[in-house]
Amino acid sequence: MATKQSSNGHLIGYKRVSTKAQDARLQADALTEEGCSKVFEDKLSGKNTERPGLADALEYMRPGDTLCVWKLDRLGRSTKDVLTLAEKLHSRGIALRILTGTLAGNYSPTGEGKFFFTMMAAFAELERDLIVERTKAGLEAAKAQGRTGGRPTVITEDLLTVAKARQAKGESVTAIAKTLGVSRATLYRALSK
Repeated sequence: MATKQSSNGHLIGYKRVSTKAQDARLQADALTEEGCSKVFEDKLSGKNTERPGLADALEYMRPGDTLCVWKLDRLGRSTKDVLTLAEKLHSRGIALRILTGTLAGNYSPTGEGKFFFTMMAAFAELERDLIVERTKAGLEAAKAQGRTGGRPTVITEDLLTVAKARQAKGESVTAIAKTLGVSRATLYRALSK
């Protein structure tokens, strides 16, 4: 697909996922479909103040270019961070395009547009906070019902009994762990409880 240009510059993409385990394919596909000539990426939480991919994108961009993101929350996790970045872009003559979400479209930090952007950024931050609160409430409710999240325990009561018996006979934790097919660290944690 041919790359699109903004009025007199290039469309530059930025994508971010919170962890290395997450996949930015959805964002990448949307940015490619939009026609971004170059795409920069970060694989870290939006809470991190240093985002090397975003810094590289900002250094690369020139007046007339447009920074394109899949969704507003990819730029940052707080209203203040997003607004600061948007103001910096505007002062350099760089536009902002958001592809999806409540504020899909082009950002202009003047008049009603600035007010609308501020409100949507605040709502995005509020939405994230609500998701965190709901997740915590769900985990607490599950815990109250006896369910816990995370990986299931590897050391069952039977394995722990065997491990303790072998340890009492003088066998090393390393040898016991190898025999039982668990890591030493896992076995040490189980034996210390």
